Amino acid sequence: MPKVSIIVPAFNAERVVGDALDSIALQDYADLEAIVVDDCSADGTADVVRQRAAADQRIRLVRQPVNGGPSQARQAALDHATGRYIAFLDCDDVWLAGKLVRQLAFMEAERAALSYTEFRRMSDDGTRVGRRVVVPAHLDYADLLCNTAMATSTVIVDRGMTGSFAMTHTYYDDYVLWLSLLRRGHRAHGLKEDLMRYRVSANSWSRNKANSAAWVWRTYRDVERLSFARAAWCFANYAYRGALKYRKF
Repeated sequence: MPKVSIIVPAFNAERVVGDALDSIALQDYADLEAIVVDDCSADGTADVVRQRAAADQRIRLVRQPVNGGPSQARQAALDHATGRYIAFLDCDDVWLAGKLVRQLAFMEAERAALSYTEFRRMSDDGTRVGRRVVVPAHLDYADLLCNTAMATSTVIVDRGMTGSFAMTHTYYDDYVLWLSLLRRGHRAHGLKEDLMRYRVSANSWSRNKANSAAWVWRTYRDVERLSFARAAWCFANYAYRGALKYRKF
């Protein structure tokens, strides 16, 4: 199988980034590289990454000169990525063993340009795990406008099929990327297997619902250029599905 480049943006992640990297090390897929971009952390994030890199040469540390947020950190990782497949893993999430092998085999069988999987939420300390978050079998551009199904840390993109791409400098850069790839005519395929743990942190920006809602609306209007009526329709569906997806454990 072709090489996989794993994109890991990290900011003040000393407490959790080791768990993310350990979950990469557990993967039974040899030809991979993990590119961790430290976005000017004020804690020991870089030291944790260096320790893991000393034990596993597939892990690389890239340090940003200035703090630019997740979109610029992901782009910096993409700039260093050499793999055909691009897998995304946020620094506070973890993969389950076998995730890469199973998902890549699924993509090959489905001839999928991009794919995503099911997952479960876990508490900040990792002691509690929530219900399984199911995903639809397929998503096209119109579907994704109304859906929250593609959790970033489950997504893999095949650059051999999509061609090159770049992150957009906006808060929901991941969602904007998925939309841009589907707008090209690709279809996202959902693997109905639970292969990721999404950490719920009390201080996570994404837990601020008012800010999240505002940025989704801006994505519709400013990035996707939807009419007010279509944006309102998509937003209502997105919010409804999001409420179901992120209800309490």
